[in-house]
Amino acid sequence: MTNNKIFQYIAWAAVALLGAATVGGIALNRGEPVNALWFVTAALCVYAIAYRFYAAWITSKVLLVDPTRATPAERLNNGHDFVPTNRWVVFGHHFAAIAGPGPLVGPTLAAQFGYLPGTLWILVGAVLGGCVQDMVTLFFSTRRNGRSLGQMARDELGAVGGIAALIATMLIMIILIAVLGLVVVNAMKHSPWATSTIAATIPVAMFIGLYMRNIRPGRVLEGSLLGVTLLLLSVAFGGWVDHQPVLHAWFDHPALPLAWAIIIYGFAAAILPVWLLLAPRDYLSTYMKLGTVVLLAIAIVWLQPTVKMPALTQFTDGTGPIFGGKLFPFAFIVIACGAISGFHSLISSGTTPKLLSNERDIRMIGYGGMALESFVAIMAVIAATVLDPGVFFAINSPAGVVGASAADAVAKISSWGFPVTAEQMHNLAQQMGEATLFARTGGAPSLAVGMASIFGSAFGSNMLALWYHFVIMFEAVFILTTLDAGTRVGRFMLQDILGNVWPKLGETSWLPSVLLTSGIIVAAWGYFLYIGVIDPTGGINILWPLFGISNQILAAIALSVATGILVKSGNLKNAWITGLPLTWLVIITSSAVWEKLTSDDVRVGFFAAAHNLSDKLAAGTLPPAKASVAPALIFNLQLDAALALFFAALLWLIVLDMLRICIRHLKGKPVPPLSEAPHQLTQLEEAAWARD
Repeated sequence: MTNNKIFQYIAWAAVALLGAATVGGIALNRGEPVNALWFVTAALCVYAIAYRFYAAWITSKVLLVDPTRATPAERLNNGHDFVPTNRWVVFGHHFAAIAGPGPLVGPTLAAQFGYLPGTLWILVGAVLGGCVQDMVTLFFSTRRNGRSLGQMARDELGAVGGIAALIATMLIMIILIAVLGLVVVNAMKHSPWATSTIAATIPVAMFIGLYMRNIRPGRVLEGSLLGVTLLLLSVAFGGWVDHQPVLHAWFDHPALPLAWAIIIYGFAAAILPVWLLLAPRDYLSTYMKLGTVVLLAIAIVWLQPTVKMPALTQFTDGTGPIFGGKLFPFAFIVIACGAISGFHSLISSGTTPKLLSNERDIRMIGYGGMALESFVAIMAVIAATVLDPGVFFAINSPAGVVGASAADAVAKISSWGFPVTAEQMHNLAQQMGEATLFARTGGAPSLAVGMASIFGSAFGSNMLALWYHFVIMFEAVFILTTLDAGTRVGRFMLQDILGNVWPKLGETSWLPSVLLTSGIIVAAWGYFLYIGVIDPTGGINILWPLFGISNQILAAIALSVATGILVKSGNLKNAWITGLPLTWLVIITSSAVWEKLTSDDVRVGFFAAAHNLSDKLAAGTLPPAKASVAPALIFNLQLDAALALFFAALLWLIVLDMLRICIRHLKGKPVPPLSEAPHQLTQLEEAAWARD
């Protein structure tokens, strides 16, 4: 054994021991202050060990990744959809597409249970579930000419499983986009600075699209620097607007007009040329996302702030103010994308495989990309839990739970054992450049306050308002990138379905089809956004659990397809790598759906909430404002219940169909054949630019 090998073994053993010590310290600590540096260290060690050993074992021993095999990007290269691309560019594109609001908002909301449940699930769920799902889906789609998840389900499981997967995918996509819009609306509500800043990012993205395509084509670095500079200036522009009385009034809006603005924006983004808005926003958001996360990590390492939220709160029993539901299963549902995200399977299949130049890069892009998103979730946990718990709950608790007045809210929150004062909240709002921070539900505002506090302590506390709105812009870039891409993907899926009825509607470039399908998709998610906005409890209590259930069900569908392919490939002994997370997801999603359907708690059960609201409406005890929207809320609660049941039924149908196919294969009976493309040697040179 060489000295180099010995050194490697010692180094990795040290990383493993350090990771075990920090994870153990976080998990076992009770009562003593916990340094946020422990969270960063634990996460980096866990991801490094998992990437170096577990992911490497899967790619080399289970998937049998072949660097000499030509990818679809090479074999089907058409200069448009299939293009062999530099692996770092592909990584940036992939990360920008998958990194939506989930890893920011989900862990923030789940902090109502304390810092421990979310932290452990993010680490364990990501390395054993989320990263594996993304990587194996990317691999199987690459081997199948870049087919989408629905197409792979139809090819590998047959018509029943394939149709069920296609329907579930499109409906779940609608729920996901609605929640994205709700988070943005809650961040902009009655905040002229935030609204004007986010509005300014749209013409910035369009200008950069024109600049890099027509004005200065090929000047990538120049365009990138210009775009990032303009995004940063948009934050300063928002501050200027906030101090101009006339402009302040123009951008000061309640939630409903902002929701309509998001709906109109979503429709425009779906029909505009991809190079004009979607591509430059996606490109610029990569710099903003990675740069901000790295800056936050540096600030945490420098400051080493203390986590103030307890490891576990009394709200693990389901009485939490932010959303209803017990620790199990709702912590795993609410965290969503920070640990495992079904939305990623839509990017890992059908999109990223068409750019991949070599199978060797699948581990870095699939596993590594999700590990980075999981690290973002750990950063969100830290930013949320370094706040005083009273402040955290004052920002995230809806007025319908804690009271509409500041006095009522602070009295209620302080009675929980988390002291906070109206003066403290008023001073904090002034420091952040906001009129108020009470009942700013959705997770984004409290996350922005936490991140701004860290940035301010590290880089200048006299600029807290600027830091706060910079983070709001950072969050909006995260969200709107996913909203843009999700709406367009939903349009493509609907065109694919309608093309079976009238082939002309299946043409993705035919303008009448583009307008029709974009309008249907936007109207569908716009309806759920509208219902979330008019909900007196802030919408998050209704929509986020449904979002989490839907997202985890979509991940389970992707893992079902992957498990079926592994078994049909003669790899039954290793099918546990997808079968294990699949089993867990089926358990938590089925449990969550059961709770949402049968619970008598009006803050958990859809039917219980609908009946309670209906009874109050009939008795005439509702305030006029709430009574006017009560019929719509009642209908939406019943619709949410129907959707949750429908999604769960589709999941069980797909899982049972996958098991049927596996059993038939093991018994030697006919099953749909593997749809893997024939092997073809790559013609790209070993040291080709596309990989280096």
